[in-house]
Amino acid sequence: MSEANVERVLVVPTAVLHDVGLFQGFCPDVERYLPRLLVPAQLRYVPRPEAENDPTLKQLIPYVVLRCGELVFHYVRGKAGNEVRLRARRSLGVGGHVCAQDGELQADAYRAGMLRELEEEVLLEGPFRERCVGLINDDRTPVGQVHLGIVHVLDLEAPRARCREDALIESGFATLPELRGMRDEFETWSQFLLDALA
Repeated sequence: MSEANVERVLVVPTAVLHDVGLFQGFCPDVERYLPRLLVPAQLRYVPRPEAENDPTLKQLIPYVVLRCGELVFHYVRGKAGNEVRLRARRSLGVGGHVCAQDGELQADAYRAGMLRELEEEVLLEGPFRERCVGLINDDRTPVGQVHLGIVHVLDLEAPRARCREDALIESGFATLPELRGMRDEFETWSQFLLDALA
């Protein structure tokens, strides 16, 4: 693949997270972290293969939970997914990398990337309200060492959402108690959210 065709993803130096306050798992303190992480001067786009192997950088990943009252959307990452390390794992979050095509290095690019990923992955059939509820960090795994999740909840008026991507299979809505009963099937980030979502 030529360098021109390599995906460039949004990253922030891991040191910024350490400066604000390193945490493990889910942290609801959006107002403390997000303004510091999205300072344009410290953001940059780097080739994804480089970012995936450099723990001095954190890729900022919008992780969007679809919720309708007591029901939460979930799915399984199929074999067609890009992230081999997460295949066959159940997930609560849709989203992915913010890339250079999403815009200049600023908070608007992060938001544009979140909305693009959401539109690529799911079809929402009705209105919703969005809120950012926290962040996820997990330095215990190779995937977690190079990614930082920013968790958004979309409160849907009706439990109507369908997967658009072949990589997302076995999707549907279930209650949190039902999903907690399948806890071991979920990727780590979703396990954190199963505990955090009330």
